[in-house]
Amino acid sequence: MIAPRWRTWHGPLVICAVAMAALMSVSAVGLVVDGRTVMGEGVWLKPFKFAASFSLYALTLAWMISQVKRWRRTLWWLGTVTVALFVLPEISAITFQAVRGVRSHFNFATTLDKSVFTVMGGAAYLGWALTLALGIFLVMQRRVNRAMAWAIPLGVAISLAGMSVGYLMTAPTPEQAQALAGGAKLITIGAHTVGALDGGPGMPLLGWATGGGDLRVAHFVGLHALQALPLIALWVRRVPLVLVAAFGYAGLTGLLVWQAQRGQALIHPDATTLLAAGALLAVVAVATAVLRRSPVRSETPGQNTFVEPTQRRREPAGQH
Repeated sequence: MIAPRWRTWHGPLVICAVAMAALMSVSAVGLVVDGRTVMGEGVWLKPFKFAASFSLYALTLAWMISQVKRWRRTLWWLGTVTVALFVLPEISAITFQAVRGVRSHFNFATTLDKSVFTVMGGAAYLGWALTLALGIFLVMQRRVNRAMAWAIPLGVAISLAGMSVGYLMTAPTPEQAQALAGGAKLITIGAHTVGALDGGPGMPLLGWATGGGDLRVAHFVGLHALQALPLIALWVRRVPLVLVAAFGYAGLTGLLVWQAQRGQALIHPDATTLLAAGALLAVVAVATAVLRRSPVRSETPGQNTFVEPTQRRREPAGQH
């Protein structure tokens, strides 16, 4: 069946998801009782957002690993390493800086701040590689529920693209690059805002910039393809529709990167952005309408996503 019992799920990832949910609760309390701010945001907002994202990430991987039969031990090991070397170092560094009341990302103010950001960067690179490895082993499974079996690796691929957007933020801005070339020692290298300074006006709760482009939008949307595409596959249960959804989701992620790189806030799209978004929506809508009219057999609900290859049953001699 598509949703196995909880006892078959990857234990360390499930525990990680529960721990992240607990950190969300602590961070929520911190946002209420701790009045300190960093870059115009409460110091506990970043741990809250990252804990929420990591909780979904860990729970999704725990479910995906429970669906496989081939390479199960390898995937189990990769899931455990992902918790130990990606999630825990990343969230620990972010929470540590929140407790100190200083910025976690792009912070080179002191040797300690630089070391903390280096740990975060190393964990992020390792997390990308581990997610890629998990995706490869998931692709190598024998397919039964074909819609879900397509949705999972495509979700992983788009999620990896979303993760990669984070690396764009670590590059020096043009102004920072110029200062570094002149021999200046900067306390901040990198930014998530394009065309404005970090810490400016932002959207409620999410904090995405409203005065310039914000790469975090595409980072967030792309990253959560890991959850979105399997949920779509549960709904549509047809491979062509899953492929259209993946195309649309990838196109949306790319559109958001393009919009941010042009220094344009999410809530202030120009005519070019609206035209591109309309074209993408039209292509997805037309393709979906055509495919829904076609007599393609849907997947049988309740099938496992992946199964171990088995030998074909031999027919008794003389039977045809």
